[in-house]
Amino acid sequence: MKRKKLRLTPKQAEHMLFNVLEIGSRMLVSGAEVQRVENSIYRMCTAYGSETTEVFCMTYMIVVTISSKQFGTITLSRRIHNLSLNLYELLYLNALSRRMCSTLPDMKTVDQKIRQIKVLPKYGPIPSMLIYALISSSFTIFFGGSLPDAAVSGMIGIGIRCVELLLQPLPLNRFLLVVLLSTVSGCMAASCVYTNTMFSLDKISIGNIMILIPGLMFTNCIREMISENMLSGLTRLLEALFISSSIAIGFAIAYYLL
Repeated sequence: MKRKKLRLTPKQAEHMLFNVLEIGSRMLVSGAEVQRVENSIYRMCTAYGSETTEVFCMTYMIVVTISSKQFGTITLSRRIHNLSLNLYELLYLNALSRRMCSTLPDMKTVDQKIRQIKVLPKYGPIPSMLIYALISSSFTIFFGGSLPDAAVSGMIGIGIRCVELLLQPLPLNRFLLVVLLSTVSGCMAASCVYTNTMFSLDKISIGNIMILIPGLMFTNCIREMISENMLSGLTRLLEALFISSSIAIGFAIAYYLL
């Protein structure tokens, strides 16, 4: 079955490109690698009638230029300010991009789908606290800690999430936020060990550190460099190294204070 060929006016093409850029930027924010974002944007624009599609994507910037005899040349860009991992939203964004390429829905339908994706349910405070506790206690046991160590590590994980929720409304730099969370975590761990010597400070601390370690970011940077997106890969690598250094600084401050 031959797919219908669209003939977009300049206004319709600009609307289409705006929605495509919205989908691509949200994919990048949610944790997608640069190559996937570029490929998705290219396929969506081509499906809607773009004869030439140029996509330049970095970790914090997307620029797209489309051209066709019907609507001329249009360029839009999007600055990415904050990255927040959300694989659940990424799943829906991928599904929407594939649907746009295969069935070519009108832009009103795409607008509606984007609004629905924006209001997808997220983890509330209580579930996220339990997840932090599970991560901390699990890694404490994994690295050789005892059950009491895991219990203390889990409680500190809940405390880390509480502090993070309290600091979220403040316009803090990401690295400063990691330093503060690491300092609080180190202070709580050291306080527990000083009050009861049966606990292992290093085992408790390593469980809490694993909450803050940018593991996925480091994995994505390796993937970007393998895909020959060296600039994005190096940007992610430097960010991961700075976050890791911030964790070390925070725990060093805590141990120095106590």
